[in-house]
Amino acid sequence: MITTTASLATRTVFRIGYGALQLERLHDRRGEAVALLRRAVELGVDHVDTAEFYGFGFANDVIREALRPEDDVLVVTKVGADPDPGGPMPLRLAQRPEQLRASVEDNLRSLGVERLAVVNLRRLDTGPGLRPEGDQVVDLDDQLAVMTALRDEGKIGAIGLSSVTVGVLRRALPAGIACVQNAYSLVSRDDEDILKLCVAEGIAWVPFFPLGGAFPGLPKATDEPAVHAVAESLGVTPSQVGLAWLLHHAPNVLLIPGTADPAHLEANIAVGAITLDAAHLATLDGIESRSNDVPIG
Repeated sequence: MITTTASLATRTVFRIGYGALQLERLHDRRGEAVALLRRAVELGVDHVDTAEFYGFGFANDVIREALRPEDDVLVVTKVGADPDPGGPMPLRLAQRPEQLRASVEDNLRSLGVERLAVVNLRRLDTGPGLRPEGDQVVDLDDQLAVMTALRDEGKIGAIGLSSVTVGVLRRALPAGIACVQNAYSLVSRDDEDILKLCVAEGIAWVPFFPLGGAFPGLPKATDEPAVHAVAESLGVTPSQVGLAWLLHHAPNVLLIPGTADPAHLEANIAVGAITLDAAHLATLDGIESRSNDVPIG
């Protein structure tokens, strides 16, 4: 049986949280979005991942309305990109120190709090997606300087990193890093060295795109025959097997699967009760890892 809790910043949390990106799909059904988040709390979720650019502030607005102080939910947000409603993509990079500070202020305002419990600095050094160019190429030390200043000012509780290499993480360790969010899944395990460093340093590992397949052409865990075979033997779905593998793979893994559907939410939470035995793990570990480091744009 796997451990059901792990450390995040100064807290011990249930290892399955909720990623708020998919709340945007309920933009015209705000009541359903609020009810979904309330249901997540009822099911034991005590950490939520969000960003100001999720739905141009909609996710943060829903979190502000749905969560109550007595819920004691740890809200993790991120900076490094801002909403860009009129642009070719829904977000623009915002890597410069003054932009990071402004993004923190935006999140404080939209979430209606005086302090953000954890803020991830999304560096975009690795993984699928955009890469910084021009004045958006910013030295890590300059970024950490403003992040630690914000922490000293009491506006940030803890600092995390996202989309970083092992070298960047090592450079950042003296600043005190609570968590790392990188694209990582059963079928894309390029970052095993970073994961091991996080285990050694007591840093939470929070994979995004936990089933792979974020962009066309990238591998998907649910396409693997071995995943389907294990799912059938256990009477669960292939998606649940992909998520359960992550929980079994390392003790510091926290999941933040997102959904706009209550039934899917319950299926995600149920992953915490799935036990993969040695034979299951051997079968899944034998799946070939392929790179997901495919920039777009």
